[in-house]
Amino acid sequence: MTQVERLLAIVEHLKQYGKISIEQICERFGVSRDTARRDLVKLEEDRLIVRVRGGAIRPTLTREAICYEDRAHHEAKRAIGRTAAALIRDGDHVLFDASTTVQCAAEAVYVRDLVAVTNSIDIADTLGKSGRATIYLLGGQLNPWHRNIVGTQTVEMLRQYRVDWLFLGACGLSGEGLSSSNPEEAFVKREMIRRADRTVVLADATKFGKTLFHSVCSWEDIDIIVTEQPPDYAFRNMLEQHDVQMLIATGGENR
Repeated sequence: MTQVERLLAIVEHLKQYGKISIEQICERFGVSRDTARRDLVKLEEDRLIVRVRGGAIRPTLTREAICYEDRAHHEAKRAIGRTAAALIRDGDHVLFDASTTVQCAAEAVYVRDLVAVTNSIDIADTLGKSGRATIYLLGGQLNPWHRNIVGTQTVEMLRQYRVDWLFLGACGLSGEGLSSSNPEEAFVKREMIRRADRTVVLADATKFGKTLFHSVCSWEDIDIIVTEQPPDYAFRNMLEQHDVQMLIATGGENR
């Protein structure tokens, strides 16, 4: 068994039982205590576990963790984020939707005098640490699992702003447009689109062809989509018909 396979098995064990000891890792996988400790260190670095005396437990914090099997998927999101961030110029006003891919864009922003509006606690924290942005965190009801702010108060606050760019995450992309599994998030996203001069969708290739329960918007509302690999011909043709520009992210740094 490779280390990756072992790490995946440890994560699955934690999903089921909530905790695991070093002794259990040694017995189950036939490894030394030092190897078991190194595995736990690696998983903690990826925010998949919390190490405790004698083993590890499943994280109790509600931030979204990166699944170990999705490491390549996360790298794609980081590339998408860098490509999107390169669109921003000094002094721009940008609305950041709450999504893991949009957060990757926030992490890659290196402009000066940015004015940022967001309903994401993590994005506000990321931009705040950069020291390059004035940040407006939207109010409303906290969703502790997604670490974002939603609700009617959020929408009312959004109506006070007008921005150059909206960086929008998406759960589903189909011929009908963007969709979300959460009605409150879909409601907030629709108002965000109304407040922006240009809307940029940040979406990895797994989102193409998916239609979820709640519609967010049609393609007429989207200006640019950033992804790591192009969709099939029919989807590309549909984007062209709606004058949606497509940017393909690369692995290089955009600074």
